[in-house]
Order: sequence, then structure tokens, then C-alpha cells
Amino acid sequence: MTTTTTQGSLIGGRSVTGTAGTVRGVDPRTNQAIGDEFSLLGPAQVEEATELAHEAFATYRSTDPETRGAFLESIAERLESVGAQVVETAQRETGLPEGRLSGELARTANQLRLFATVARAGDYLGARIEPALPDRKPLPRPDLRQVKLPLGPVAVFGASNFPLAFSVAGGDTASALAAGCPVVFKAHNAHPATSRIVGQVIADAVASAGLPPGTFSLIYGSGSTVGQRLAADPRIKAVGFTGSRSAGVSLMETAAARPVPIPVYAEMSSINPVYVLPSAIRENAGALAQGFVGSLNGSAGQLCTAPGLLWVPEGPEGDRLIDLVIEELTRTCGLPMLTEGICRSRINGEHHIVDVEGVELIARGQEGDTENAPAPAVYRTTAENFRHRPELSAEVFGAFCLIIRYASEDDLLQAVGATEGQLTATLHVDPEDVQDIRFAQDLVTAVQFTAGRVLFNAWPTGVDVGDAMVHGGPFPATSDGRSTSVGTLAIDRFLRPVVFQSTPETLLPQSLLDSNPWHLVRRVNGEYVLPATQ
Repeated sequence: MTTTTTQGSLIGGRSVTGTAGTVRGVDPRTNQAIGDEFSLLGPAQVEEATELAHEAFATYRSTDPETRGAFLESIAERLESVGAQVVETAQRETGLPEGRLSGELARTANQLRLFATVARAGDYLGARIEPALPDRKPLPRPDLRQVKLPLGPVAVFGASNFPLAFSVAGGDTASALAAGCPVVFKAHNAHPATSRIVGQVIADAVASAGLPPGTFSLIYGSGSTVGQRLAADPRIKAVGFTGSRSAGVSLMETAAARPVPIPVYAEMSSINPVYVLPSAIRENAGALAQGFVGSLNGSAGQLCTAPGLLWVPEGPEGDRLIDLVIEELTRTCGLPMLTEGICRSRINGEHHIVDVEGVELIARGQEGDTENAPAPAVYRTTAENFRHRPELSAEVFGAFCLIIRYASEDDLLQAVGATEGQLTATLHVDPEDVQDIRFAQDLVTAVQFTAGRVLFNAWPTGVDVGDAMVHGGPFPATSDGRSTSVGTLAIDRFLRPVVFQSTPETLLPQSLLDSNPWHLVRRVNGEYVLPATQ
């Protein structure tokens, strides 16, 4: 008989036993509980983590670029050293294949190294200096020096669908730590053992670097109680969240109702429309069908950029593409979803669409051979019906798509205006077709105001991590469409600008000293100035 032990939260590197029950991981392929139990914190216990983070902030925010960069690199190295254990554990808790998780582990380590580079470069500080002009007429100019400062402790919530890259050591944690903000991380209860391994990695890196213990804490608890407690805690100065629209909006409301409101950066709901123009079908119908089904069913459709709307022209060309999609999809098997609850939500979401007038099923794949593996499904409606039925814009998280037939270019442009904010919008068009390219220009003008990333002749699943990426979009894709949760620009979410006016040299932060000890690229009198060669 297998024995289990009970593990606690990691608060400032110390294990703390919760008082609000326990949770265990569940293998979604069998619905069987696995591994150790993890005790859940009660709301009052959360304050220990937030108080430690508050205490750590004064020291951690003042760390120099090299210290912060080395710390982030140390997390990456330690994570890779336990990579096999992490992947094996995550595979049991999520049902995701080894190859997918190994790739996600590499992405997580690379994100940490990317933000180590950002921390060392220091350009995220946006240092600007305008020296005094005492003889300027009609009024003298004071000495003005601007820099971005970290907000303070950040509460980060783990995502269900990315147990590594959007979890304990994922992009929100990496960008907050790079900005100089301690992190209190709320583990996702669907993969508690995976979270604990990675949380210990970060705690060990904190201790090895000699940083305050409260720089990082990992806590377990109910999302509806502990999560709300974090959003309401006066020591927390920002929230990073990836999850459902209802949970994200609830956190936003709590944060806004505080005596001193704080920003919530929530990635919530996106159905990622794909617009197919006639020329693309003429040139590439078979590849389009294969690419669509692969993108739709990858990771059981549990990717935030999965294509949930496919716009197809009426007429013979559109008919041909749909025939190929039906042929491709009926050969496709469902894959295990992350939890029984997520699977149930996927099935219920499809039932709601079935009940909408003017919507019909056109293709269904095969159910998978494990638990929680519903068959992928595609439905069809018209552009006019879509425009008049807002419920068709609701996200169905999983391998589900609504194909919309449009009759004309004007028909499609009007429908774009009826679409909510999205993470992505994709256009498929033959670049050699003059007529379609001209229309694509109008389409791009419309969709760029509804999405954070506009793609051409590709599929939206898969997000590169780098300087130019935007993984965000207008509400409800995210709570703040001016930000991104992927890429180096993500650090801006946890910073605010401050200007020092006529400040004595001895009182200025290191980033604004004339000697430039951190060797930053700075904007001086409107021009970028490179640091002197060391």
C-alpha cells in the first residue's frame, strides 16, 4: 500500500502547514489521486507570506543588475538540474505528453535567462536625465532625472494549462523578480507536486544568493478564499493571473475595491478568430485544413491561443475547405484534458452552443481512450447570426471551434466589429492575389484594434518569447490591453516612473548618478547615451 505524506506551503523558504484542509494531484487520464497531500492555508495564514514579502522588498528592490541577473540564471540552472523529475511529475498530474512538457521546461528556463539579460542591461529602467538649465528663458529648468521603480510585492496565480511556463517559475514570476518585486505565488491545485518541486528550486536560489527569505513564497489554498485574500492584502501591490474570465474579473473587482486600488494583469478569455480569404483556399486548401485541425486539437485545445472561430467564405471554395476539415477532423481523437472539471466545462460549453438558433454541428472527431478526453467538434453558423448573438463569442476552452460563413467583404468587416478583444487574430491570404491583398489591408486595419497579435498565413498556437512578442489584448482577452504577459515588455507591468527634481547626488538612486555605475544606456537631453567603456 502506497503511503502519502502531507507537505506545506513554502513561506520564505520554510514549510508551513495549512489549516484549511488538503489537496492531492489527480491523474486526469484515470481520475485517480496521486502523490502526497498538500495542506491548504487559511486566509489568515496568507499574511505571513505577504508580510515577509513586504519586509524583503526594501532590500530586494535595491539589488544591482548583476546580482538580480545572476539570481534569475541560478533559478534556470537549478530548474534544469531537476528537469527529469519535474517533467515526470507534471506528466502524471496533467496528462500532457513528455515532449510537450520537456519543451515547456526549456521555455521556462529560457524565459528566466531572458529576464536575467533584461535585468543586467537595465534599459527597462527607462532612465532619462535632463540637466538643469539655470539660464533658460523665460524660466530656468531644474535638474530632472526619471527612472522606473518596482511597485512592490506581486501576487502571481498559476495557470492550469501551463504547469511550467505560466506557473511557479513562469513569465509572471520571472518578470516580477527581474523588476525588483518579491513574489507570493499561489500554486494551482491541479499540479501541486510539480509546483512544490519548482518552488523549492526558487527558494534554494533565494537562499544561495543571500537574498531576504520573503523574496519568494509558494502557497497552497482555495482560489476563492486565499486568492481573494491576496488581492485584498495591502502589502500586495500588483497581481498577475492567467485563468478564467469569471475568476479574473473577481480579482479585478477585489483589487479595485481596496482603499488603495492596485493593478491586476489578468489573461482571461480569447477565441482567436482566423479569417480565411478565398485566395488562400485556392492555393492551399489541404494544408489549411490540416493546419487548422492540428492547431485546434493540440494539447486538447487547452491553449489560450487555440482557434475558436474560423471565418470561411461562402461558395465553392469555402465548401471545399470545410469538406477537407470534416475529413481531417473525423480522423482525430480527443486528448485528455487537464482536469475533470475542465473537461466538464468544455462539454457544457458545447451544449450551450448547440442550443443557439442557427448553429449546426458539421464534424466531430473521436473520443479519446482515457478519461476526460472528449471528441473535438466543429460547428457552423452565418456571419449575420454571429453578429446578432453575442453568446456565440463565449470561449469554449478545449478542442471546439465555430466556423462562420461570410457572404462578402463587407459582411466580414461588419462581423469583426462584433468580436470581443482577443489575444490573436489571423489572416490567411495568397500574397500574390491583388484583390485579396487589398481587402486584407482593410481587414488588418480593423483587427489590429481587437487583438494583441496579428498573424499571416500561420496558426496562432505557439508563442515565441522575446523582445517583440505581445501576449495580451483588449478586454476580455486581458484586463489591460496595454500590457503583455510574454516577452521582455512584460516587466513594465510591475514598474512605475518617478522623477527626482534638483536632488543632491548623494540622494539619487544608482541608476541616475552622473558616474553611471550600473553602465546603463540612458536618454540624456533627448538623446540616447551609451555607457563609457569599462
